[in-house]
Amino acid sequence: MAQKTDTVFLKKLMESKPELFSSILNHPTKNEVQIMYTQVSRDKNNKPSFTTYSYNFNPVRYFYPASTVKLAAVIFALEKINELKVPGLTANSIMITDTAFKGQTKVTEDLSAANGKPSIAHYIKKVLLTSDNDAYNRLFEFIGRAEINAKLKKYGMTESRILNRLAIGDGGEREKNTNPIRFYNGDLLVYSQAPQYDPKDYPLKLTNLIVGIGYMDSNEQLVNKPYSFENKNVFTVKDQQSLMKRLMIPEAYSKKEQFNLTPDDYKLIYTYMSKLPTESDYPKYDPKEFWPTYAKMLFYGREKNAVIEPNIRIFNKYGDSYGFIIDNSYFVDFKNKVEFFLTAVVQSNEDGIYNDGKYEYETVCYPFMKNLGRSIYEYELSRKKEHLPDLSRYIMNYK
Repeated sequence: MAQKTDTVFLKKLMESKPELFSSILNHPTKNEVQIMYTQVSRDKNNKPSFTTYSYNFNPVRYFYPASTVKLAAVIFALEKINELKVPGLTANSIMITDTAFKGQTKVTEDLSAANGKPSIAHYIKKVLLTSDNDAYNRLFEFIGRAEINAKLKKYGMTESRILNRLAIGDGGEREKNTNPIRFYNGDLLVYSQAPQYDPKDYPLKLTNLIVGIGYMDSNEQLVNKPYSFENKNVFTVKDQQSLMKRLMIPEAYSKKEQFNLTPDDYKLIYTYMSKLPTESDYPKYDPKEFWPTYAKMLFYGREKNAVIEPNIRIFNKYGDSYGFIIDNSYFVDFKNKVEFFLTAVVQSNEDGIYNDGKYEYETVCYPFMKNLGRSIYEYELSRKKEHLPDLSRYIMNYK
C-alpha cells in the first residue's frame, strides 16, 4: 500500500521561522506555493527508503513548469539512443537537424562544442548547465512528442504532459511536427530519422488555467483579458520529484521501473546537473552572465556573490517563466553525510499582467527558494540517522 504523505511537517517548519516565511504562508495560493520534500534513510547495506512530506500539493492546480520539463527530455533522449540499438550511434555522434515544416530550425554546427559540432551529449550539457532552450528543442525533436508522453506514462508520471518546444511560441500544428535528423560519425551516416507527426492531444483536467487581468501579446501590445495556460506543458511537483528519485537512486526501483540508461549516461547527467557553469570549458560561459550558483536556486537563491559550500553538490533542474520559479533537486553533503530531495514552486506577479517580464523574482521568489532549501538542509543536519549513507557514487570529476 502506498504510504500516505505527511502534510503537516513542512507547514510547521515554515511557521517556526515567521521572519522567513510568514508573507508566503499568508498567501499560499496567491504565490502558488507547492513543496515536496523526501527524506532518504539507508539500511546497513546502503539500501534506501523514502519518507515524503508535502505542502499545498495539488496535482490539478496548474502552474507553468517552464524549463523543468527539460530533465525528462535529457533522460528520454539517452534512452532512445539505447533503445534504437543502431551500430555506431552514440550520444556523441554528430547530430544534423534539418527542416520539413514551417518555423522549424536547421542546425549543422555548434561552436560551443569542442569539435564545433552538435550532438545529443553536448545539448544535454547545455540544458543542464544553464537551461539552454535551443538545446532542449533539439532533444524534443529527436525523441518526438508521442514518445515523450508515452514515456511519462510508462514511468507513472500520469499527471503531466510535454507538448512543445520552448521560447519560440510553439503551438498548434507546428508542435505536432518534428524535424528530420541525421547522425554521423565523422563523414559516415549512421542513422537517419524521418520527420515525425503526433496527431494526439493530451487532455488533463486542470484548474487555475485562466489567470491574471492581462498579458502582453507577441507584438508587445497589452491585451486586457486574462491569460490562458491551456494547451501548455504540465509537470506536477510530484511527477518532477518521482523522475528525480528514479534518476538519482535507481536501486530503489525494480529493474523494469528503472530508466534504460547506461553507467556512462548516468555519469553524464550527474556530472552536468551538479557542475557549475564556471567549471565548464565546453560550453564556456561568461561568469557575469552565468555565475557559479546561477542554476542552484533552492539554496543560493540567485545571489551572484554567494559563498559556495564546498561539501555540497546540488543535482537539479530549475525553471523560471511567467513569474513562476520552480526547482527540482537532490542535495548531497559529502562531509556531513546528508542527502534529500526537495521540489518547490513559487510565483509572484503583483500586477496580474503576464508575459510583461515584470515579476517579483528578486524580492519574493528567490529569497523563498533560498530560505526553503537552507531550512530543510539545516533540519537534515540535525536529523538522527541509524546508518549514514555511502554517497561515493555522486562524487563527479568536474575537471
